[in-house]
Amino acid sequence: MKNNILYILFFFTVSISTAQIKVADNFFKDYAYYQATELYLEVLKKGDTTEHVLTRLGDCYYNNSNVQLASYWYKKAVTKYKDVNPEYLYKYIQTLRSLNQFEESKKWSVIFKERKKNDRRVKDDEFDIEKFEALESVEKVYVDFENLDINTEYSDFGSFEKDSILYFASTRVKDTILDEKKLYQWNKEPFLNIYQSTVTIKDGKKIVETPALISSNEVNSDFHESSVAITKDGKTMYFTRINLNKKNKAKYDKEGTSQIKLYRAKNIDGKWKKIEELPFNGEDFSTGSPALDPEEKFLYFSSDRQGSLGLTDIYRVRINKDGTFGNPINLGGKINTEGRENFPFIAKDSTLYFSSDGHINLGLYDIFETNALKKDTSDVYVRNLGAPYNSGFDDFAFFINTDTNTGYFSSNREGGKGGDDIYSFGKYECKQIIKGITRDKLSNEPLAKVIVKLMDESGKVIQTETSNENGEYEFKDVGCNKTFVVLAEKIIYRPDQKDVVTSQESGVETIVDLYLTPLIIDSEIVINPIFFDYNKSNIRPDAAYELENIVAVMREHPNMVIKIESHTDSRGRHSYNEKLSDRRAKSTRDYLYSRGIATNRIESAIGYGESQLINHCDDANKNKCSEEEHQANRRSKFIITSGYVN
Repeated sequence: MKNNILYILFFFTVSISTAQIKVADNFFKDYAYYQATELYLEVLKKGDTTEHVLTRLGDCYYNNSNVQLASYWYKKAVTKYKDVNPEYLYKYIQTLRSLNQFEESKKWSVIFKERKKNDRRVKDDEFDIEKFEALESVEKVYVDFENLDINTEYSDFGSFEKDSILYFASTRVKDTILDEKKLYQWNKEPFLNIYQSTVTIKDGKKIVETPALISSNEVNSDFHESSVAITKDGKTMYFTRINLNKKNKAKYDKEGTSQIKLYRAKNIDGKWKKIEELPFNGEDFSTGSPALDPEEKFLYFSSDRQGSLGLTDIYRVRINKDGTFGNPINLGGKINTEGRENFPFIAKDSTLYFSSDGHINLGLYDIFETNALKKDTSDVYVRNLGAPYNSGFDDFAFFINTDTNTGYFSSNREGGKGGDDIYSFGKYECKQIIKGITRDKLSNEPLAKVIVKLMDESGKVIQTETSNENGEYEFKDVGCNKTFVVLAEKIIYRPDQKDVVTSQESGVETIVDLYLTPLIIDSEIVINPIFFDYNKSNIRPDAAYELENIVAVMREHPNMVIKIESHTDSRGRHSYNEKLSDRRAKSTRDYLYSRGIATNRIESAIGYGESQLINHCDDANKNKCSEEEHQANRRSKFIITSGYVN
């Protein structure tokens, strides 16, 4: 007998838990994460630790940006259930990263890789969560970029803009007749020379005029010159040149390689003259790609000299006040790898940009940024700029004017005009506004103190606002070309939500008015009809979902007392309908008790059967009525008897 009772209690508990999970799931589906969390936690207290409950708790906190608790519940799910959906592994990894638990995130990333070998977030045969982090698109940052008209079928790269003059390197044909003897035999193209173009702004667009050779007959030789850096006063230029002998012919080392070196030129009367080789060059290694820091105290460059960590590293050397130089210093393992690091550029805010094929990348050379040069930096990062700056091809020679957020980069990506092309870009934040008025749906009057949430397509809350006394709300800095859900909630009102798709133009305002239906009308709490299975009185999950509105209203008004009335249609025997409706009324009352509503707050729960029909569908006409008309009579009423003043 005792075992039977325990079995019945167990079965009863399981049934209640299952029903509550379904109710919680409905709230979750409607983005009501607070209510869903409460119900999931209640189920958890009863011993239900299924994968569904644990992961849903994680999702509730994740979507509300509570990373700490989301990580807690995801951890419980992924450690208890070895075959958990890999997406929860991924979300767990994301939360670990947000909490700076990088070693733990790497451990779980290996498991994720084993579970989702073909996931698009996995490149090649290696998964590293840092890789995904590095290549993620930055929220709200938009980039317009275009292939410059000055590009040719040859190689054009390495931009530096100074005083509306763009300097770059090109292998374009500079003579009318192409002399075979003046071709670089490695690619059968002319040797690199430095060119300059005037840059103008027309109708807000940057126009690069037809280029000409740099204004000097001393800088360009019959061999390679490239990669320019010019001081702020415009008096000194650093550039790269192939190693030349005294006869201005290419000089080769014992292995037949002609190294590159750094040179300095002075601007005299608008012409670059007094060319001098820098003292830290070498005959058996290369030194090139010059860049200056904002204070022009250091010259940065790339080199494969002895002591390099990889194929080429980035170095810096102090520029003394008298124009001499200190000793080159390797920037170290945070920046340099076993691969190639090249093309440094330092912006006004001391952000170092460079290209690398050794850091996590999309393929070949990618452009990176690092805060390693900034003062008082304790947490040094190296970050891949991602698309569109980077592609699966070589992307390099980054230049940016941080005053205008415009600049250039070079790439040999598909769709270009030649081997390497120069691309200009404009970087900006595309921002829009979503605003509107929250209203009472029945009166159309503005409704104040409404909680309005802006959520992304996954249901994650992005912003939360409260409508003012005029019912007005506004979300600023909303991303362009995205899909959102706007949800309005207020206790004692049924929520309203709308889908919004923002345009691609910055500054657009989208009006989204929201209409909330009051739950209290006159002296009654009005909810959607609650349904019962045929000939039964137990509370179904869909009915429980609606009854949670009664719970919310009564919690908001702790002195409120109600009475419950349950009614049926005219079909069936009168006495049976009365008993059935009475059981349903009391079942409804008991559900409210189970949700913490005190017994003295429900004055009565009575079933009236078919004695109070609201239409003509009585015994005489019941066969003439539609199902919808009968449904109108099958209803529950929640009448307020005291404790509420409108």
